[in-house]
Amino acid sequence: MASKLLMITVFIFDLIAFGLAVAAEQRRSTGHSKPDSDNYYEYCVYDSDIATGYGVGAFLFLMVSQIIIMVASKCFCCGNPLKPGGSRACAVLLFIICWVAFIIAEACLLAGSVRNAYHTKYRTKFFDSPPSCETVRKGVFAAGAAFIFFTGIISEFYYASYSKARGGSNSNRYAGVGEAGVGMTAFK
Repeated sequence: MASKLLMITVFIFDLIAFGLAVAAEQRRSTGHSKPDSDNYYEYCVYDSDIATGYGVGAFLFLMVSQIIIMVASKCFCCGNPLKPGGSRACAVLLFIICWVAFIIAEACLLAGSVRNAYHTKYRTKFFDSPPSCETVRKGVFAAGAAFIFFTGIISEFYYASYSKARGGSNSNRYAGVGEAGVGMTAFK
């Protein structure tokens, strides 16, 4: 049986990460060019840089959530073997999808945070073209939030399938109880 406390804890971490990613999307830096006091040069002025902190926070909360699930399930590859059947096959598929979604979410959050923290430092002459005050594209943190949501759902289903495939006692499994095969432990 899946641990309800663990699933609630992971859900809360994923929910916090999702909220931080949405907040980062809403508070992305914007920049505009401004002339200097002599009206000879133009340079970029940026507003608040809080989205970088929100993005990094979402990155860390999602990472902690993934670590909790992987430690609880022994990263799927360590520990006792799972019972064969649909739950094991589902757990394998969800494990792969969970990791793919996690990597995409983390990449979006990291790229968005790094790009949001980057501020153009150069200036141009007033009569030249104004400086490029590029900021993070709209939707990078939103994509991270979407993949956080997807990762959260998939990781919960993965852990539930893993727990179901792990099943009860191992002694019943090797004695032939509940399986179509013939148990050989009684004939030692």
